[in-house]
Amino acid sequence: MIAEHQAAAADRAPASPTAKPVKIACRGLWKVFGPKPREAVAASASLGVDEARRAIQQANHIPAVCNVSFDVATGEIFVIMGLSGSGKSTIVRCLARLIEATAGEVLIDGEDLLRKTAKELIAVRRRKMAMVFQHFGLLPHLNVLDNVAYPLRVQGRPRGERERRALEMVALVGLQGRERAFPRELSGGQQQRVGIARSLAADPEIWLLDEPFSALDPLIRRQMQDEFLRLQHLLRKTIVFITHDFLEALRLADRIAIMRNGRFVQVDRPARLILSPADDYVAAFTRDVPRGRVLTAGDIADAGQRAAATDRVVSDATLLDDLLPCFVGGGARTLGVTDGSGRLVGTVSHEAVIAAIATPKAAP
Repeated sequence: MIAEHQAAAADRAPASPTAKPVKIACRGLWKVFGPKPREAVAASASLGVDEARRAIQQANHIPAVCNVSFDVATGEIFVIMGLSGSGKSTIVRCLARLIEATAGEVLIDGEDLLRKTAKELIAVRRRKMAMVFQHFGLLPHLNVLDNVAYPLRVQGRPRGERERRALEMVALVGLQGRERAFPRELSGGQQQRVGIARSLAADPEIWLLDEPFSALDPLIRRQMQDEFLRLQHLLRKTIVFITHDFLEALRLADRIAIMRNGRFVQVDRPARLILSPADDYVAAFTRDVPRGRVLTAGDIADAGQRAAATDRVVSDATLLDDLLPCFVGGGARTLGVTDGSGRLVGTVSHEAVIAAIATPKAAP
């Protein structure tokens, strides 16, 4: 179901999980609401994050994002999730400078977005970055084609070029034949496809998505997740994706950051969040996950062991539920695990599969 994609402390900048260059680097980001937010942050600079947060609250300010640092590699899907009010949407708005951060740095290709002038920021938004929100924000008086072409119109592109690119994007999201329809004539899923096509029209390098599918019914939501993964396979954008749905995060993410009270509690691959939650808060997110349909042989393989050449082997992408029959009827107690190249990468035992599938008990 979910097995395609794969902790660092909140106050450190966790290294990129791959050899790919870092596209987005967030350093010590604060967003505080109140009459004198910068002064409130500066006054607490010598304190630890938790103490600083309390001091800022006592100064009648609201700390929404508290000293958050992270990297996003080029082409990575980085999912930020948490409960309502945890700060996840505030972070993505700071990344786009839709709201101004109180302190810290947002580095894009090594350049601090927070130091750019208004003119420079407009150029970044027009050519390097795009956003998709929960509410589609389509212009009701424009048809599908003109909605999709709108960012190019803002850039001053010639009409013929705008229409050619818009037609390509409409086809990319599967809306051929609906180019002349108006938003009111489309279903919710179709409207979201138009929003996605519009966000991609200017070919941005960075894609910021703030709960883009949460307003859709479950079936359409699943279809849009499929569409999202298909587009990412084709386009390889650098993506920051906000959601409160852990199953959605598992399905889409290369890495997941779980937020609480404005801080990152754990940043890790999906399987690591399930197998090694940092605390009870993270464990609560993962407790109801159908582990056997999410975790794979590769997630639990013992790399320190190598099976003999005569032993039975399975792919590292094999779901744990599909591994269990291999141990039935007096068969082997241990299986070799191979990667996509057929190279033996470790072993998995019957006991390890059972232990990984077992749901941990709720914390007292």
